[in-house]
Amino acid sequence: MKTPLSRFWPAFLAADVVLIITFAALGRDTHAHGLDPAGVLLTASPFIAACLGGWLALRAWRRPAALWPTGVCLWLVTAGAGLAIRSLAGGGTALSFQLVTFGVLAAFLLLPRAVCSAVTRGRARRDSTRLKDRA
Repeated sequence: MKTPLSRFWPAFLAADVVLIITFAALGRDTHAHGLDPAGVLLTASPFIAACLGGWLALRAWRRPAALWPTGVCLWLVTAGAGLAIRSLAGGGTALSFQLVTFGVLAAFLLLPRAVCSAVTRGRARRDSTRLKDRA
């Protein structure tokens, strides 16, 4: 089922990718690996691939702003499959990195959707109150 925000799916997808790249850049900067664009994209690529796969598998364009199930499932796929791809490619997946990955990607992928949901619900409540006042 599509929602009124469905038409904005390209913006939600772009925001997800930008936030994943930000996650990679923050990690590289924290660990002094440098912020060269190629290195950041290489670090982010397993998570971007997982996110894009999640968008396709979940058909996230139908309800891109939904916290549940779109946001939560997309977060789990992006973090989990991203870590799996990274591991298969020979990248590090220490437990501390896994915890940070799930935590940061939860904030980055879920908080914007939670805010959007809250704003949408607030508008819907105000609109329904206005309709009741007119009746």
